[in-house]
This record gives sequence, structure tokens and C-alpha cells, in this order.
Amino acid sequence: PAVPGYSPGFKKPPATLRLKRKRPRRSEPQAEPQPCAEAPRVPPAPARRNPFSSLDNAPRGRQPPREPSCVLRSFFLQFLESAYEDKPSRNAERPEGANVLTLAKDLHLPALTPDVPTSPRHEFPADWSIKTRLLFMSSQPFTWAEHLKAQEEAQGFAQHCRAAETNLPQSVQEPKLSTELRCAFQQSLVYWLHPSLPWLQLFPRIGADRKIAGKACPWSQDEALQQALMSEWSVSFTSLYNLLKAKLCPYFYVCTYQFTVLFRAAGLAGSDVITAVISPTTRGLREAMRNEGIEFSLPLVEESRTRKQKNSEVNLEAEAAKSPEVSKSPEDGEEPATSDDDESFSWLEEMGVRDKVKKQDAISIKLQKEKHEVQVDHKPESLALVKGTNTFTLLNFLINCKSLVAVAGPQAGLPPTLLSPTAFRGGTMQTLKARSINAKARVRLAYEDVFSLEVIGPVMPHSLHSLTMLLKAAQRGAFSAVLYTHEPTAVFNTSLDNASTAPNKETVCKDLPKCGLHSKTLDQLSQLPTLGKSSIRFLEMKDYAYTWKS
Repeated sequence: PAVPGYSPGFKKPPATLRLKRKRPRRSEPQAEPQPCAEAPRVPPAPARRNPFSSLDNAPRGRQPPREPSCVLRSFFLQFLESAYEDKPSRNAERPEGANVLTLAKDLHLPALTPDVPTSPRHEFPADWSIKTRLLFMSSQPFTWAEHLKAQEEAQGFAQHCRAAETNLPQSVQEPKLSTELRCAFQQSLVYWLHPSLPWLQLFPRIGADRKIAGKACPWSQDEALQQALMSEWSVSFTSLYNLLKAKLCPYFYVCTYQFTVLFRAAGLAGSDVITAVISPTTRGLREAMRNEGIEFSLPLVEESRTRKQKNSEVNLEAEAAKSPEVSKSPEDGEEPATSDDDESFSWLEEMGVRDKVKKQDAISIKLQKEKHEVQVDHKPESLALVKGTNTFTLLNFLINCKSLVAVAGPQAGLPPTLLSPTAFRGGTMQTLKARSINAKARVRLAYEDVFSLEVIGPVMPHSLHSLTMLLKAAQRGAFSAVLYTHEPTAVFNTSLDNASTAPNKETVCKDLPKCGLHSKTLDQLSQLPTLGKSSIRFLEMKDYAYTWKS
């Protein structure tokens, strides 16, 4: 039956495509011979130029192979990527003689004025921040760091547990055959962690919700399990503090989901007492610490306040010098403000309700006084410094602080992470992950071998210094390193407000050699911090002398 409006010639799109596939191709013989079938065929038209190609990537006749540079880019960009948010484009043009070291410098160093010493030095300053990744590069191979034998690995663990000190010559002639060097390398990769949950990445904890989300967390809904984890954590935390007090542990970190605490033994960072620095902090945390009787200071806030006072005094003196008849004392300048405040509430007195809002006014005045402190919440300037016996009060405060552990989210019920360079009760031995990669970099008209060594994990200050000492001997005093900092810990390089005198320092540091660190590492960490709120981003050694950028 005929359907109105239906065309039998209509075909669905799939049927049309099938018809196009069935059409004979030009190369196939035609079904019916045409009169001009024997005429010579017209040559095919030249291939159309790719509109997406450019002069740089268009095919050329004779061109030197580009595979090494591609391999180099694929190798090193994966390490140097994601260091900073404002990365330059990968396709940026570079000079013909640029090598991989220049690539590392240009791509992933912050756009700040570099803090480079005027002349190379034989030691770099102590960096108390935690590094998440190190990338060493050198013209000498890192084959000595590959495929450690079982005996060398075991010897490295034994040297760490016994705090054995390894002193290498200035230059190792055959690094790959040096058992002493390979054992010391394994020893420098060891650190201690609590809690130990192999299926979770427990550092960093700040901003780690995405990495932990979706993983098995049986304690999140089990209060009994949460109490058991916190009980074991408290024992480990107390054990670390006791070791620190006895100078058997040089320092340790407490990493929570909101802030990080660094405890340092007396004699380190230029202080003659135990110190603890907390960053970042909030007004609520500081208020809770005050209520517990913990005395602390805000070094960066006080420094900023002192700087502003000096600037204001200089400005007042300059104005007084220009117009002495109009100059006023600071006390005279403050009186009008007080009268203005009184006049602003005069209408409340007329209505007879001035007394009812007195309490609210007191709160507003208090908030106004603490305005400069509230403005630094969650910022590096909110760094809090606790010294001496107050650190023990801080220990008890952190153990009993309910806000130390997340109540909701992927980290709910998970105790903070404890990181230490030495063993402690409940701690688990862990090792940093290290691997070496070889590539080629184009230098002028030739390709040169460039070797790299990547170290991943929570790299603490002692590990960084130990690795540089080994590389100094193995790489013949020439290497460079790109350092990736856990940003919330960069402010730990702030200088403390008290420096130990020389005689007192000798007395304080008398028992520190028992803490298990190399004597040269201990000397470096004993110095007063000089990096401020920044950390070392790039480290280079040439002719056994260091230069760095922060």
C-alpha cells in the first residue's frame, strides 16, 4: 500500500555509505568499455600540502636525525613538568647550543631574583624544607647507582642502623666498582615512617585527598580502629620526642592534613634549646595553643611589624624635617581616633542602649587588634615558633587535639605522618626510590651524552646533604640538581630570633654526634638558617664548589 509522503528513492545514511563503497575505483576496469578507454591516462594530481605543517616540521630532503633530541625531550620533560604552574611552552624556540642543563634551568626555576652567592662556596646552606623529588644531572654516568647487589643493599641498611660514617676520597676513580660508594648510597636513601600503610601515599598530606580518595580506608567508619591507630601514633610520637630530647634523634616532622610541624634538637639551626616550628597556622589553632598555656611567637609577623614601624618613623622624620611647624607627636595623632570612636557611639548613649552593645564592641576591638594576625592565616607568614619546655606542652596538645585528624573526607580517621632520619618505636624503615636514565643532548652540531639520577620520596635535609657528598666524589666534583620542594615546608628556613654564642654552642652540640648523622651533615644543620621563606630550587657544583638558586 502506498504511504502518502513516502519516497521509495530515499535511503538511510548507512545505505548511502554502502553505495559509495561499492562504486568502482579509478584503478579498477570499467564494466562497459568507453571509446576513449585506450587513451593515455592523466597523471594523478600532486599531493595536497598538509595545512597543519609549518616550515619547522615540514619534510625536508636531507636532514640530520632528530631522534636523540626527541628522546631527550621525552625523558627530561616528564621529570621537569609540573614543577610550577606557570610553565613556558614546550615549543619555545631555543638556541642551537642549548643543552639539557639550560633546559632544566629555563623551564622550571621560579621567576624570582635568584639568590646566587657572589662566589662559589664549598658548602651550601641548610635547607629544612622537605623535597618531593630530586633530579641530578651530570656528564659522568650514574651506573654506580644501578642494580645494587643483595650484599651491598644489606650492608647499606646495617650501616644506617649502626650510624656508621663513610668517608670517601675526593674523587672515586671507578665508581661502579666501588662497593663502599654503593653501600653508602643505599644508606643515604633510608628514612623512617609511621604509620605504614603500603597502599596509601602518606606524604605529602596537605592536599592529598585526591590521591587517597577511592583507596581502602577501613578505619573511616570504625571508631575502635581509629582509637587503636591514634594510640599507636601517640606512642610513636612520644618516643620520637624522647629521642630528640636525649639528642639521639636530630629532628623529625609531623605532617597533618592541615599543617606541618618540625621538631629540632637543641644545637640545630643555631638554637641552644629544642625548637618546634608550625606552618601554616590559623587564628583558631593559635588561640587553642594560647589556651593550653603554650608560649609561641610569630617571627615573620613580628619582623613585618618592626619593618613597618621603622618605615613609618623614617617617614615621620622626613615630614618633620620638611614642615617642622606642622609636625605632631604620635601620641597627639592617636587622640583624634579615640574621640572619633566615642562620637560614633554617642547616638547609642542618647537612645539609652550604649551598655547593651558594650560586649559586642569589645569583641570588635579585639578583632581589630588581631586583624594583622588573621590576615596571615594559611600563609607562610603564619609560621609559629615554640621553644624550650613549651615544646613538651605542644607535644601533649597535639596528642589530645581533636582537630589534628580529619573528621570527614578521604583522610578521615588517619593519624598524621611521622618522618624521621633515625629509628623510633613503631617506625617502619622505608627507602627513597632512585633510578638513573641516560639520554643525549644536542650541543652545537653534535650530540653529547647526559646522564641523570632521579630520587623520589620525602627527601629530608640529611638525605639531600648525604647524596651531594656522594655525588661530589662519584661525579668528580661536577653535577647539577633540580630540587622540588613541598611548598608548605619552605618557610622552615626562617631564621630563629636567637643565635647561640660560640662557647655555649660547643656545650650544646657536645652530644649531637650520637644522633646518627654524618659529622659534615651535622655541621651544616647546626648553622643558622639563611634562606628565609624560600628554599633551594637549583643546585650546581663545578670544580668542587657550590652555587645555588632559591
